[in-house]
Amino acid sequence: MFYEASTNDHNLAHDPFKAIVSPRPIGWISSLSKTGIANLAPYSFFNAMGDRPKMVIFGSAGIKDSARNIADSGEFTCNFVSDNLKEVMNLSSADCPPEVSEFDYANIEKADGKMVACPRVAKAFSALECKLVQIINPKDIDGNPSMNHLFIGQVVGIHIAEEAIVDGRFDVNITKPVSRLGYMDFSTVESVYEMLRPEYKG
Repeated sequence: MFYEASTNDHNLAHDPFKAIVSPRPIGWISSLSKTGIANLAPYSFFNAMGDRPKMVIFGSAGIKDSARNIADSGEFTCNFVSDNLKEVMNLSSADCPPEVSEFDYANIEKADGKMVACPRVAKAFSALECKLVQIINPKDIDGNPSMNHLFIGQVVGIHIAEEAIVDGRFDVNITKPVSRLGYMDFSTVESVYEMLRPEYKG
């Protein structure tokens, strides 16, 4: 089948786009409001975008509480979503009003940041403290503003739980990262294998 993306004329029960671009790591983003409310929300459009310097990026459709907090404060933290935290991660996605902290709503223990003011998820196997580098509101191919806002953060501090380190490596067999698929589907990493990059032989 083929359809023009702008028409959504796919004749399927649900839009397949997010299922096609998957799996995606979950950006469990914590931030702090001007009034000191700690916000925590999962973003499914999230990834690393480079390591010189280390940077992450997440996309927000419109400006929500997290996006507004980050724009105001210039900082945020990305908390690692492991299988043992998937239920509280999902609970933190509830549409809480700005004056309600998702940490409190989902009964998630906080820990202080080292280089940013916003807290992190205490039981997360890892957390990336970030400073905001840039917010981009891209235009579409017709030159019209989109609903998409891209937040780029530079990682300034990295927390890792000691039990997640095996033989000098962050071990995903232990941490079991959760990824977002399409629709309401998620996946936990269960099978890990190594493939070495081949050398060119011309």
